[in-house]
Amino acid sequence: MKWPLLWRNAELRQLFLGWLCITLLAAAFGFYLLKAAGFLILAVSAALGLLLIFFTRKRYRALAGLNLLLDRILHGEEILNIEDHEEGELSLLKSELSKMTLRLRDQADNLKQDKTLLGESIADISHQLRTPLTSLQLVCSFLHQEDLSEERHLELLREASALLKRMDWLISALLKFSRLDTGVAVFQEKSVEAIDLLCSAAEPLAIQMELREQTFQIIGDSETTFIGDFAWSLEAVGNILKNCMEHTPNGGNITAVCIHNPLYAEIKICDTGSGIDPVDLPHIFQRFYKGKNAGENSIGIGLALARTIINRQNGNIKAENQPTGGCCFFIRFYKRIV
Repeated sequence: MKWPLLWRNAELRQLFLGWLCITLLAAAFGFYLLKAAGFLILAVSAALGLLLIFFTRKRYRALAGLNLLLDRILHGEEILNIEDHEEGELSLLKSELSKMTLRLRDQADNLKQDKTLLGESIADISHQLRTPLTSLQLVCSFLHQEDLSEERHLELLREASALLKRMDWLISALLKFSRLDTGVAVFQEKSVEAIDLLCSAAEPLAIQMELREQTFQIIGDSETTFIGDFAWSLEAVGNILKNCMEHTPNGGNITAVCIHNPLYAEIKICDTGSGIDPVDLPHIFQRFYKGKNAGENSIGIGLALARTIINRQNGNIKAENQPTGGCCFFIRFYKRIV
């Protein structure tokens, strides 16, 4: 670091002027007392001034090198280590800058992953909406035919209604996911009875189960409770019951068992369907994942939404195939320590 560059620093100029004034005053006082004392004061002061300049230049060189490293980091270099093992304020600054750099890199990587995930999600959403939209356009074109029979007309209207309901459910589920991902959703913390939750979740599916001649049984007692949000939990359990219903053959059974202990409250929902393919089992809770046994109208979002809701309420969910056939979902809400 050259002296003209150091002289640009206002603090150094003030320090130098202060040093010069003190030196002149001390030397004048020394010469007043004794000529040799004046020369001694000048010599000592000059030596101290040179030491000050030396260490100041050394510190500024280190700062200039640190500034160069930061500039290289800002321009995208990845393999930089600005920490050292010496002691002092400058070393502490380097250590903090190193931590900040690593954190910023992690944030940049997370943003890159989020951007990739967002792009994939948009592509999945577009695909999921395009399919019913294309079918709906086709149905509308058929409805414009003049020689359409009344029976065919009603059939097309029912198909259009089903497609609209599918799109409405998809958009509603995506909006719920958006609220959960952005942290906008607020979860209440109240006591929820597992049996009441299961009864409410099964109510909208009662007619479909009756048409399929399926039976639904709840085993447990009112002591199985957990702290959570009833409405959001209803969404999660309802999606799981709907999945079990769709994969259980006509005349099959769906059983929900409520278990509680000092650690957690558990809801076990089992069906007598064909079970989940072992290849699909680790992925069924992933967003937009469709397994080999998924139905034609499956979107692959219901179980993912259920897991997100349950995880947000200090719980977890897993699925296992039963040895005798069918699948079991294990939902656990852990007790909170007061």
